[in-house]
Amino acid sequence: MAPAEREKQILEGAISFFSEVGFSGQTRELSRRIGITQPLLYRYFPSKQVLIERVYEHIFLGRWNPQWVALIRNDKLPLRDRLIEFYRQYAAATYQPEWIRIYIYAGLADTGLNKRYLDLIERDLLSALCLELRRYCGHEEMTAKISREEVEFAWSLHGGLFYSAVRHSIFGVAIDVDFMSNLALVLDNFLAGVSSNYPKLLIAPSSTK
Repeated sequence: MAPAEREKQILEGAISFFSEVGFSGQTRELSRRIGITQPLLYRYFPSKQVLIERVYEHIFLGRWNPQWVALIRNDKLPLRDRLIEFYRQYAAATYQPEWIRIYIYAGLADTGLNKRYLDLIERDLLSALCLELRRYCGHEEMTAKISREEVEFAWSLHGGLFYSAVRHSIFGVAIDVDFMSNLALVLDNFLAGVSSNYPKLLIAPSSTK
């Protein structure tokens, strides 16, 4: 097998393996499942941590689309339309069993991967969303620091949708509701809350991001 193909085989096998057994799984067992020797695995990935880093890059960073932030900031479109399109794309890229299971296992194993991903979400995605929520509720101040309260408000939307995927992929709950139909309802409820509650967060916030 060509080196590039072998590396891909090991990486794909590692993603499947870690999503099934978690990051406590041993490379000896991983090698056996893939059908290679452990020394051969280490020839491509010198340590388990190096392999875990590659899994992170492939699963998390590899599915991250920088254009998502531009989509949320595109004020030529109604915010509701932007969010529907963003979450349609985001769900297709991330709300998949392997992605969800590896994300949960990474947190349980305290690998640090989750914190890096959460930092990415807050820094790039939720910060942009908070500014658009200011615009949505008619707040003209777009340069003031984003408060922690604003970020948590944005998490209420992002985290709520994520938990639906967790219920399905981790707990095995059948979600017998069309995702896009439910998304539209969730966003309508969220934006109604933005109109009435978000301005309160912009009055002397207690903390800033």
